[in-house]
Amino acid sequence: MENNMIPEQFMMNKLAEAKVHFERALDCKHTEFDDLYPYMVEHPQFFWYKRYVAWSELLTVVKLCRELDIDWTTAFSAQQAEYITKRVMSSKVLDYWYETNDSREHVG
Repeated sequence: MENNMIPEQFMMNKLAEAKVHFERALDCKHTEFDDLYPYMVEHPQFFWYKRYVAWSELLTVVKLCRELDIDWTTAFSAQQAEYITKRVMSSKVLDYWYETNDSREHVG
């Protein structure tokens, strides 16, 4: 596929949006998902599912960047890029996405 069909800046914007969405889900903050399924807040599994949806979105955008030969890694720390490359959202990803729990940079 030729890269000139989709502007690189468009994909980088989508990547940034997906990252923010995942980080908001990780921090248990409001996302579009809450608006789609407001009744889910009452269920304990909601936050896990919300994170899974956001993680899947992030992986999908990264996959598209790879297919378009767009360097997606510049938007993430080396550790975050490694988590994404492994593709599995483990407890390690949830606990250490921000590198250390002492230096969390929460999304707004």
